[in-house]
Amino acid sequence: MATEIRVPTLGESVAEATVGKWLKKPGEAVKADEPLVELETDKVSVEVPAPSAGTLTEILVQEGETVEVGAILAQFGEGGAAAFEASAPAKAAEKAVAPAAPAASSAAMPAAPAAQKMMAEKNIDPASVQGSGKRGQVLKEDVLRAPAPVSVPAAARVPSGEADSVREERVKMTRLRQTIARRLKDAQNTAAMLTTFNEVDMSAVMDLRNRYKDLFEKKHGVKLGFMGFFTKAVCHALKEIPAVNAEIDGTDLIYKNYCHIGVAVGTEKGLVVPVVRDADQMSIAGIEQEIGNLGRKARDGELSMADMQGGTFTISNGGVYGSLMS
Repeated sequence: MATEIRVPTLGESVAEATVGKWLKKPGEAVKADEPLVELETDKVSVEVPAPSAGTLTEILVQEGETVEVGAILAQFGEGGAAAFEASAPAKAAEKAVAPAAPAASSAAMPAAPAAQKMMAEKNIDPASVQGSGKRGQVLKEDVLRAPAPVSVPAAARVPSGEADSVREERVKMTRLRQTIARRLKDAQNTAAMLTTFNEVDMSAVMDLRNRYKDLFEKKHGVKLGFMGFFTKAVCHALKEIPAVNAEIDGTDLIYKNYCHIGVAVGTEKGLVVPVVRDADQMSIAGIEQEIGNLGRKARDGELSMADMQGGTFTISNGGVYGSLMS
């Protein structure tokens, strides 16, 4: 029996993904729940498992292509390799006798409502946005990727000299790195940028840590670092100044009466920000344990969309890389 392998629901506000890598080949027998393909979203990589024991009969979307939630990725047959071998000649015969399908309409679909609203707000010409949806439909993510209109065109990249170009290497960015670059540039273009530095005497915290770190690790099974202290300090500050823990929604201010603290983690694939939920209700030991767990999941590529959503404030500790200020 043939089964369609589709793009699963990827989480809040995630409408599409990129096929990163097929882990199985057509005709290859797989076990139930064994990963078939890896999808890359703006935030995490997601593996799509086999629904049951069987055979991957046909791959419909190639690596590097973008797909929407619900799109068909492949055909899957139950019953092992025999199902694949039996289906192959049948498909060939079907293609031989099937009449030519009518040509698909070349008319592109209208932009998605969310995309239309965003283009109007940003004063972006719809003709300048390349759609990635079905039949070229412009999605919200396409508008986010589109360059903001500027009065002065950006200078083109100066080509390298011939002697230098042969020593260069061009590498396509992963979807995650593209998103990181795009959001950093968007923040530079649209956010009210403010940087301030304050000197804090950490000697008492350092003395406390040095005195109790061995006992702490023995009792709680996790090392006593500085992030637990930083997170606790942030939670106290957000309680004292709730406006910092708020967001603007249209003409309303939404005050978050909870502290979901994002902790920036550097991985081989790029920067991710998992969230320690209700950090204000946790002890320093609980915070250190949760940060350790999220850090391990980040490095192993096991973070889920839920692990990185809902943060109200983010901490980035550049000191671990030797930075004096960041």
